Amino acid sequence: MTLAPEPSPRRKRGALYEEVADTLRQKIYDYVLPPGDWIDEPALAEELGISRTPLRESLKLLAAEGLVQMEPGRGARVTRLTLEDLYELFPVMAMLEGRCAFEAVRKIDAPGLARLEALHAAMEVAAEAGDMAEFYRNNYLIHQTVQDYAGNPWLIRVTHDLHRILKMHRGRQLLTPGRMEKSLTEHRELMACFRNRDSAEAERTMNRHLLSQGEALAQYVAAGGKLNVPAPLPGARGEG
Repeated sequence: MTLAPEPSPRRKRGALYEEVADTLRQKIYDYVLPPGDWIDEPALAEELGISRTPLRESLKLLAAEGLVQMEPGRGARVTRLTLEDLYELFPVMAMLEGRCAFEAVRKIDAPGLARLEALHAAMEVAAEAGDMAEFYRNNYLIHQTVQDYAGNPWLIRVTHDLHRILKMHRGRQLLTPGRMEKSLTEHRELMACFRNRDSAEAERTMNRHLLSQGEALAQYVAAGGKLNVPAPLPGARGEG
């Protein structure tokens, strides 16, 4: 079972370049535009039925997010993260999500804790069934809920900025043998921290969890897994 994200207020229709950026962002996460590939602007503009101007504005937005690299005189290409990049990014993400857990434990209310319990129960069911896709989506929703309940807009902003970059690859750590079971154990430890209202231990547990993700991803790559080709995981529409 998968719990859908809680409904959010309908946002107003944005500028065209923002809508185009949403489309391109999803193409990147789905590997329709793979890491390292040059973006064919004329073909993409024709496909989307738009002029080059909103397309270029959307590429500038994605470049600011780190998903695209602009090269003068050559155009834009999708960012390709190296293993070294991942080694540097995961410790930073571990600090940020650890702090999110620390603040969330202090601020979460009864309905929020109940939501975490339900999401964790769905992860348990998915793990028992060996359903990596369901496990993956509920895992994402737990991380999202913890970040939301941290209630610190500056912390959430920085965390989300880095999350956009890691989103292309983070789920592949689950392809490492035994990783899903280890991840579930780490989530059980995190839930115990929330139930006990132990913010300091929640921070340490989440930090270890993220570092463990990074180690598993490194093992995946060392075993021959590639970061620039699609992997048999669900699309990044629910990734964490």
